[in-house]
Amino acid sequence: MKSIAVIPARGGSKRVPGKNVKPMFGKPLIAYTIEAAQQSGLFQRIVVTTDSEEIAATARRFGAEVPFLRGQNLADDVTPVSAATVDVLLRLDPAGDVFDYACQLMANCPLRTAEDILDSYRQFATTGADSQLSVVKYGWQNPWWALRRDANFRLEPVFKDYIMQRSQDLPEIFCPTGAIWWAKTPVLRREGTYHIANRTGWAMSSWERALDIDTEEDWALVEALMGLARARSGA
Repeated sequence: MKSIAVIPARGGSKRVPGKNVKPMFGKPLIAYTIEAAQQSGLFQRIVVTTDSEEIAATARRFGAEVPFLRGQNLADDVTPVSAATVDVLLRLDPAGDVFDYACQLMANCPLRTAEDILDSYRQFATTGADSQLSVVKYGWQNPWWALRRDANFRLEPVFKDYIMQRSQDLPEIFCPTGAIWWAKTPVLRREGTYHIANRTGWAMSSWERALDIDTEEDWALVEALMGLARARSGA
C-alpha cells in the first residue's frame, strides 16, 4: 500500500516561540520527526506542510519535501490540523489515485521512533479501520476519579459511578497523542478528519514516547528525558 507522511508545522507557535526549528541537542525539533519517518521506510513521500519559510528551509535541509507553503486560512489557531493534511492530499494527489494511506506525524512529538511508526502501521493495516489514532494509557492521575470544584471549593465527581471504585477495578482509559495518526486517504478526503466512527487506537509503549511539546514545561521535560537516554547510550 502506498503511504504519504504529512508533518504539520505552523510557524506561529505562541507558548514556545519558534519551537519547530528550536534546537534540541543540536538539531531543530522538526528534524526528529522527519528522521523517524525516513527510518521507518514506509513512505513514498514525506511532506511538511507549513506557512513558514524558515520551517520550510529547515525541513528541506533534513530531507523532507515542502512543495508549497500552506495558506493563512489553514495556519490560524482554530483550524483543525487535519485540514492541513487534507490540503496536502488535494494538492499532491488531486485524483485520489496515488496514495492509499495518509500518516499525520506532529512535529512536536520528538520521542516517537521509527519503530513506533512501523508498529502502528502493522496494527492499522491489520484491523481494516478507516483511521487510527495513537493513544497512551493514563498513569497515576486516574481520570475516573476526576472532581469538579465550585466557587466555594465544594467537590463534585465527574464520573459518579466510578469515584468509589478501586483503581484495579476500573476499565483502562486512554488519552490521544498527536504522535502517529493513520487514515485511508479516500475516507480522510471525504470526512476531513481522523476523528471518524470507524477509528481504532494504537497504544504507544510508554508515556514518554507519546509526549507532545506544547509549553516550555513540556520542552524541559522532553529535553531532560532525551538527555537521560543519550547519557545511558553514551551518545
